[in-house]
Amino acid sequence: MIEQVPFMLKGRNPDVLTCIANLSNDEVFTPPEFANRMLDTLAEAWAESHNGANIWSDKTVTFLDPCAKSGIFLREITSRLTKGLKEEIPDLQERVDHILTKQVFGIGITSITSLLARRSLYCSKQANGEHSIARSFGSDEGNVWFERIEHTWAGNKCEFCGADRKTFDRGEDRETHAYAFIHTDNIKARIAELFGNNMQFDVIIGNPPYQLEDGGAGASAVPIYNKFVDQAKALEPRLISMVIPSRWFFGGRGLDNFRRAMLSDRSMRKLIDFPDSREVFQGVDVAGGICYFLWDRDNSGDCSVVAHEPGQAPDEVVRPLIEPGTDIFIRSNKALPILKKVMAFENGSGSSDLRLPEDKRFDVQVSSQKPFGLRTFFRGVDKKSSKNDLLVLQSRGRAWTSRDQISAGQDLIDKWKVFTSKSSSEHAGQVDKNGQRRVLSLSGVIPPGSVVTETYVLLGAFDSEEEARNCFSYVTTKFFRFLIAVRSSAQDLARSAYSFVPLQDFSKPWNDKKLFKKYGISKDEISYIESKIRPMNPDNG
Repeated sequence: MIEQVPFMLKGRNPDVLTCIANLSNDEVFTPPEFANRMLDTLAEAWAESHNGANIWSDKTVTFLDPCAKSGIFLREITSRLTKGLKEEIPDLQERVDHILTKQVFGIGITSITSLLARRSLYCSKQANGEHSIARSFGSDEGNVWFERIEHTWAGNKCEFCGADRKTFDRGEDRETHAYAFIHTDNIKARIAELFGNNMQFDVIIGNPPYQLEDGGAGASAVPIYNKFVDQAKALEPRLISMVIPSRWFFGGRGLDNFRRAMLSDRSMRKLIDFPDSREVFQGVDVAGGICYFLWDRDNSGDCSVVAHEPGQAPDEVVRPLIEPGTDIFIRSNKALPILKKVMAFENGSGSSDLRLPEDKRFDVQVSSQKPFGLRTFFRGVDKKSSKNDLLVLQSRGRAWTSRDQISAGQDLIDKWKVFTSKSSSEHAGQVDKNGQRRVLSLSGVIPPGSVVTETYVLLGAFDSEEEARNCFSYVTTKFFRFLIAVRSSAQDLARSAYSFVPLQDFSKPWNDKKLFKKYGISKDEISYIESKIRPMNPDNG
């Protein structure tokens, strides 16, 4: 008689978990194939640190998904354990009961996803239901816990996750999105409360929610995935693997401390990066891309960085996550040696520091976010009413305003100015079908007697038109925009985005040929730069 495992879905076509729609761009279901890739990475790390042992053949290893949605991680872990423990626990039902009651645990993020996760794991929305493959549970929830909890309000924000009270303080008929795993200041006590005082997890794996609305303008939101990672580390498991947005590479939005902690953590042993999230989550564009990591408590060292750059073969390099002279992660393995070559030229050939000297940094001439004190919503008038009126470049084109409306940057008004959009537009920030980005959006040169709103920043102000035009010729080079792309995410073009760009002599024009020769960029490196950056017309941006 051939023994069959009723809950193994591998043979079914299609896998039901490939057919469900995402909750949102911030609560994304993990595709089965990608979940299994993460589990493979985890198993490789376990074998490396356990003399080649198979993690799926160890009946003592415990697993937790603290943010279960579809239940894919729990299901695939159970499937692997069912195969791996066949020799040690020959009886199928005994093996299944052992795995489901002793090894595999989850915390649902909502009522609906907890039911979905149980259905995926137990083949029943009740762990002790008639159709459940488990036979030893005395409760409906089994080891997939969910209860509605409330935010803890401190004024208008939740003190644990930063959620907006106006948005999330709502009736009992709607989800609070107060996730149990991060709504506590003592995660070990919370786990003891949910699963028992003696519970210690060996592996924590999952795909946490990414952000919550924080009550700011437009679609303003506060990141929360970092809180799941911090709580997982606080539980001190042997291994952690989570898929999260790559925005943390660049900090901002409350992520600076998280970024510093992650980059300095020598237990970060593998980082797999996808600049285009659509390579993993079909139809889901997460700004800046997504990544997953492998954190190994007992095995410290340099990190194996695997870059899946659009249009390029995956590239793996073992290196430190933080380079001397910078506090961000250089996500491209191929860009790093180019960057080091530029910095060595500017700092001296023996230097490995990625920080440019103050007098050689282009960002020192980049303006503040409101160079003339004019907000984004400022609207000038259609017609010039006085010879002293100023041309104003605003979000809806060009208009006119009087000088008395200008509250800052008066010394810049009568200079020639190079400008660009403060943030990269979707068109400029996204990679095209060839894997290229434009990086900068609307850019150009404006004459004396002109100003801009905070929609734009100034990349330089000059006494002569010639200097301004020469600066703009530099701005439009692929070299210039490549160095911005190395430093910034797709939509982050604050002043810091220009900190890897060296200043040039603007008494003469620049082009890529001159710059590649100056910095000794090789043919292969030139090909790489040109494969990543789209052309930009120096005549009109």
